[in-house]
Parts: sequence; C-alpha cells; structure tokens
Amino acid sequence: MASAVYPDGGWRRAFWYVQRRLQRLPDTPEKIGRGVWAGVFTTFTPFYGLHFVIAALIARLMRGNILAALMATFFGNPLTYLPIAAASLGFGRWIFGLGPHQDPHSIGTKFMNAGKDLTHNLLALFTPAKPDWHGLAIFYDDIFLPYLIGGLVPGAISATLCYFLVVPVLRAQQNRRRKRLRAKLERLALPKSGDGEAGNSD
Repeated sequence: MASAVYPDGGWRRAFWYVQRRLQRLPDTPEKIGRGVWAGVFTTFTPFYGLHFVIAALIARLMRGNILAALMATFFGNPLTYLPIAAASLGFGRWIFGLGPHQDPHSIGTKFMNAGKDLTHNLLALFTPAKPDWHGLAIFYDDIFLPYLIGGLVPGAISATLCYFLVVPVLRAQQNRRRKRLRAKLERLALPKSGDGEAGNSD
C-alpha cells in the first residue's frame, strides 16, 4: 500500500526510470511523443482506474506509441492528482456557470453518496429494493461532467507542452546513440595492428 503513494526509491528515482524507459523505446521521437501526449491528456479525465485503457486507445487513434502512453500516465500520481483535479473541476464548473464549491468536504460527500447509490442499485438487481439514482445524478451534474469537460483544455495544453519537450530530447538521445553505435562499428571494422604486421611479414 505504501508503494502506491510513495514508490520504492522515491519519486525522483521513479521519474528517472520512466524517462530512461522512454528514451529506450524502439520508435521514432514523434510517435513516442504522440504516445506521451495521449498518456498525459488521459490523466486529466475523471476515469480513474481506466487511465491505462483510455491512454492506449487515444495513442492508437493518434498512431502513437502505446507503451509510451501507458508510461506517461505516470504524470498523474499522488503528487499531481490534487492540482489536476482542482484545475479540471474548477474550469469545468466555471464553464457550466456553477461557481466554486463553497464547502470542499461536499465533494467527498458526493463521491460517497454516488458510491452508496451504485452499491444499492447493484443489490436492487437481486432484491425487491427500488433503485435510487439521486446521489449519482448529483455527482454526475456537480462533479463528473464538469471534471470531464473542464479537463479537456488543461489536459490538451499540458499534453502538448510535454510533447514538444519530449520529442527534441528523444531525437537528440537517439542521434547520440546512433553516433556511438556507428563509432563502435567503425572500430570493429578496423584491422588489428597484429593482423597488419602478420600480413606484411608474408
């Protein structure tokens, strides 16, 4: 449980690991960048638990690298989810003219009521109980829909910034790797000094 909030080795090591993995993906910088775009954009959606699936679908539609998209969902983590949620929900409520939440605790209450409705309605399928959608309707109108719509703009902006940051870095890294590989092959292709001397003695 602790590793889900604070990964083994710390966040710095985790970020470094994701960066190294991106650099080693066998694909073009642009395709990897499109995958990163999909992953970062997905973290601004309220579909928690489905971010991997959504990021992969968006990356596929954009012809981006799917593995890069999955790794880029790491952009959403316990350190960033709160500001992401605040920006998305706040912007969405502004779009719908709802205004900011007067009581931040009401957000948690609406989540809980929606969860209770889901549980109750699931049980109602197998019992005489009547379904009740009141809590879910409030959650959809006040939280989910504003979050979904409000996350589109900051999500697209953040994803685009990450794309333009990642692509030149990956291109430079791949060029350096090609140069090192070319130099290594050239060294291997050079005749050894011992072989040259043996050829002269013949």
